Amino acid sequence: MTMADQQKGISNSWQTTVIVSTSLQNHESARLLSAQQHRVRFSDGVASGAFVFPLSGSAFMLVVSQEIPEPLENADLYEKIQKFVQVHRNCFLLLQAPMFGKKEWDVMAAVQTRFFGSNLRILPVHCNANMVKGMLTLAKATSKPHVDTVRDRMSLVRAHLIERSPVWELLRDIQTQMLAVPTGSWTPGV
Repeated sequence: MTMADQQKGISNSWQTTVIVSTSLQNHESARLLSAQQHRVRFSDGVASGAFVFPLSGSAFMLVVSQEIPEPLENADLYEKIQKFVQVHRNCFLLLQAPMFGKKEWDVMAAVQTRFFGSNLRILPVHCNANMVKGMLTLAKATSKPHVDTVRDRMSLVRAHLIERSPVWELLRDIQTQMLAVPTGSWTPGV
């Protein structure tokens, strides 16, 4: 992008549709998404505290650490997360706290243990701006055509690493040496 384009306000930023739980209608994160020109739609049909990016198939559930009741074996929280995991194939739990102390790390460990082996990933976030930036980064990386671009770049990197790998060079040398040995000249001793 040229300097003239930047001055005119023309940008090539990525924009998408986000379905947000109506429970977050007055939340700062919804305002941040709208301010970045994303199409924000509010729905009662998504889980409370959830953000769904339909084009990428990613869903995020916000859990604020101050709102988690003190006994960590809160059945309501786990039930809410379980339903969320069952509905969304690519899901993230956003654990938000200004600072991560013992309680937050205990919550994260308990949720990881409880949902080990599922498709749930936990992202610790400190503020709404970082949370929105993280959600947009993950949603963009998993949406078309960006996912194809990322996949192509990863294939190129993989091919480059294999091509330059000392292990592959050693295997090529061994193969070359084996091809150089004349066949049929060796006879077993009697």
